[in-house]
Amino acid sequence: MHMQLLKNDRVIIFDRTDFGNSNLSLPGGKCRTVPKDCTAHSAEYSVITNTFRALFVQTDVWCSSGAVMPDGRLIQTGGFNSGERRVRTFVPCTGCDWTEIPNGLAASRWYATNHILPGGRQIIIGGRKQFNYEFYPKSSGAPNLYSLPFLSQTNDANIENNLYPFVFLNVDGNLFIFANNRSILLDYAANKVVKTYPAIPGGDPRCYPSTGSAVLLPLKNLQASSVEAEVLVCGGAPKGAYTQANKGNFVEALNTCARIKITDPNPQWVMETMPKARIMGDMTLLPNGNVLIINGASSGTAGWEIGRNPVLNPVIYRPDNKLGSRFELQNPSTIPRMYHSSAILLRDGRVLVGGSNPHSGYVFTNVLYPTELSLEAFYPPYLDAQFSNLRPQIVSPTSQTKLNPGRKLAVRFSVAGALAQNQVSVTVVSPSFTTHSFSMNQRLLVLGAETVTNLGNSTYEVQVTTPAGSGYLAPSGYYLLFVVHQDIPSEGKWVKLQ
Repeated sequence: MHMQLLKNDRVIIFDRTDFGNSNLSLPGGKCRTVPKDCTAHSAEYSVITNTFRALFVQTDVWCSSGAVMPDGRLIQTGGFNSGERRVRTFVPCTGCDWTEIPNGLAASRWYATNHILPGGRQIIIGGRKQFNYEFYPKSSGAPNLYSLPFLSQTNDANIENNLYPFVFLNVDGNLFIFANNRSILLDYAANKVVKTYPAIPGGDPRCYPSTGSAVLLPLKNLQASSVEAEVLVCGGAPKGAYTQANKGNFVEALNTCARIKITDPNPQWVMETMPKARIMGDMTLLPNGNVLIINGASSGTAGWEIGRNPVLNPVIYRPDNKLGSRFELQNPSTIPRMYHSSAILLRDGRVLVGGSNPHSGYVFTNVLYPTELSLEAFYPPYLDAQFSNLRPQIVSPTSQTKLNPGRKLAVRFSVAGALAQNQVSVTVVSPSFTTHSFSMNQRLLVLGAETVTNLGNSTYEVQVTTPAGSGYLAPSGYYLLFVVHQDIPSEGKWVKLQ
């Protein structure tokens, strides 16, 4: 249900604590007491060794949210019942486990969205019956809660369609917030809406339970006086689809994407048509700047057992192609990934896919879409063996290097084949907290390539400039740095942007 890659190449995975007993026992006789449950509902997966270990989450994390702090800790918030006001911390270290802070939140947070901010705090926005936001950690003397009427204005009666809002830090330091079919730009510090965007043409909902997905497209030309920012929203369900699905009528999902330049003085949505209709799809930024659309169904909505017709084919969206030629259908999986699936980018360029449980418990037989316990990896086309001669290998910086803002950086790499110097770039990607088809805090910056120097022996050096120090372009924290050559990325290196 939830996944986050950490700086030690381990993925923290968790479900909910009230599905019943899981198939993974807690070590050392540990048990939750109410109700008594000695099985794990969270796990740490090691990408490098392909192994996992049980973690002990003490309260219910069902439909919660989170973000990684600048120091690499995962701060995870909210959930259901016992977990609705909890703050949980996971430190990426050997043998570490969850720690929990009771009443760490000012309000119950169930189906909320978190985003890391330039100052290093998190903002936690919305959730069921919460038309407000708050920060973590708290500032002394500041209000605990800030009203956000936009969330009540986008709340469809008895349906909602505004949960897990799509939130992105804009290049001016304000937050772009999309809920249902509308969006605003929020000055969160002043609690003021500074821009209201047009509604998406057609007016159909795109947020939970009419679950589409969204990404902030790669940020480029970072040294320019003004940096453009674009948001892409894909999929969702027509108005009324959730009500119809609960009556057994599974309406076809939306087959459209909508794209908008949120930095334009007069921004307008541009509509595009996907190869397949999709609800509950995940959107993952790939290191070369393309967008992977994966998982989900083609009819019904999110919710218990009301999605139908799995979409097994992923799609790659190429944002720099001309309108009408941006989508590329990929080979299908054999495993339906329905409600409560997830997908995240790994350091080696694969995309880890897991989950699918559209039931209120663990159900493995005699249902359309059984609870799915497997993990699988999607290999984007750039991992094909035919591109091995084009694939860069980073020599330096080394892993965990700290990078100061606004400084020149020399990235050294090797390529076995001939190098096309005008087709080299460096990207950095912030790994996402992914749940319910939205990848929170996902961000990709194209650092470009100012100069490329041949050092001999198939080794090269590309010079770039790290993002400026305001934190608006790239909040401080751990990122994956890639060298991209002719659309083929290297494996990533962990770096810390200061």
